[in-house]
Amino acid sequence: MILCVDPDEEARAATARALADAGFEVREAGSVAAAGDAIEGGPDCVVTEYDLPDGSGLDVLGRARDAVPDAACVLFTDTPIDRVDTAAVGDLVAEYLSKGDPEAREQLVALVDHSLAFRNQTAYPLPEDEDARIAALDRYVGDPEALDDSLDRLTELATALFDVDAAAVGLVDAHEERFLSCVGVAFGSVDREDTVCTYAILDEQVTVVEDTLEDPRFEDNERLRAAGLRFYASAPLRTPEGRAIGTFCVFDSQPGGFDARQRELLELLADEAMEQLELRRRLRAAEGDGTDD
Repeated sequence: MILCVDPDEEARAATARALADAGFEVREAGSVAAAGDAIEGGPDCVVTEYDLPDGSGLDVLGRARDAVPDAACVLFTDTPIDRVDTAAVGDLVAEYLSKGDPEAREQLVALVDHSLAFRNQTAYPLPEDEDARIAALDRYVGDPEALDDSLDRLTELATALFDVDAAAVGLVDAHEERFLSCVGVAFGSVDREDTVCTYAILDEQVTVVEDTLEDPRFEDNERLRAAGLRFYASAPLRTPEGRAIGTFCVFDSQPGGFDARQRELLELLADEAMEQLELRRRLRAAEGDGTDD
């Protein structure tokens, strides 16, 4: 769904019509307040004018990005870019497009289409098969408590095997990582932009970060600092179709390395954790809860 926000009814209608003609579902709003309900509905993209009666388009884009971290954001406005309060933008990633061009709405449609196809405004990288990966993940998220004991045994084994402080098994969803088992560290759900695992699922093999404070991707990660975690290694949890839906990871408070044999053993633990997830999925399917077999 595309949310189109503009206080000018005629301009808003023209923009909405151009997007609808391109095949997009469109909702309209004329103010920051009016955009609230649509934002809670989870827009894929927000297109907004800058000057709004109760704030600015940046207020709308900020709220949208808080609700949907990978939503595409476009400032489609009559306001010159030098009048946009860039200090208020902060870390917000958004496209700017002036309405002044005669072909502005055609350009907007192309920009929205490109942003949704490539998701180039996210605060973290996405796998090329992200949509298929999320679809695959949905088959494994039911009743995680049933797996607690078996996964806890694996993570406890990992801490002893690798002589590290902590180990965990997590599933990386569209916007967060949900940890199914943690030993030595207490994680529940972590925003995807704050977890190392969102980068690890991009790797075909084991990911090793010898010192998170020395890695520019994680040196400012407050969650890692608060937990006192410096070393990280993980192996992806891959479905039978090859989709990386999560990781089996180990952590330590001291920087360190990981040799070839340790990487091999971590991959075996990840495979075993995935076997447990697959077994539970098949049991749910056999019980007739509608899960695909």
